[in-house]
Amino acid sequence: MTKPETARPATAEWKLRLIVAFGLFAMWLIGLTWRYRTRNQEGWERLRAEGKPFVYVLWHGTLLSLTYFHRHRDIATLISEHRDGEIISRMVQAWGYRPIRGSTSRGAGRALLAMIRELERGSVLAITPDGPRGPARKFQPGALVAAQRAHVPVVPITLHASRAWRFNSWDGFTIPKPFARVTVGYGTPTMVRGETPREAAADAERFEALMREAQAIADA
Repeated sequence: MTKPETARPATAEWKLRLIVAFGLFAMWLIGLTWRYRTRNQEGWERLRAEGKPFVYVLWHGTLLSLTYFHRHRDIATLISEHRDGEIISRMVQAWGYRPIRGSTSRGAGRALLAMIRELERGSVLAITPDGPRGPARKFQPGALVAAQRAHVPVVPITLHASRAWRFNSWDGFTIPKPFARVTVGYGTPTMVRGETPREAAADAERFEALMREAQAIADA
């Protein structure tokens, strides 16, 4: 006898909740041991103190530990609509983020409008501009177009871990090892050049260079 079709969603939901609970517990366990320090944070701290919106940009490979570090700060974040996006969405919600579902390959237009609305409401937004599938460390246009349309600055975030696991994945996904020193480097808040989406997208190389500068700050 085949199982009823209605049983499949319930089973999938149970598995999903189990995966999320395990992921949150594992992150809490290892995150307790990480020793964080920050560099060049004065720019974004001033914006937050003044209640001004801006866009954090971080590479997909550094997503886990940077998302954990910035938890419970009332940040909206773009989450892929791919299969693993639901797991990530539930985890970041538990950490106090407000997910926006979409990516450069699925739901792009809807996601862009949602990002612009969040910024126009005064929110802080976090985006991985090379996600969800790369190329690694190359800006897709969404983050820059949203920032340009909302007239808000972009703040690069990078990290350096004294010891880390680096996966053989397209993004070189990095997880600091237990008791690692994690240095978070911030770039200077920078406005996107141009008056049109095409001009904003053409500013990608400059922001890739700004990410490299932020990485040098973290590595120093």
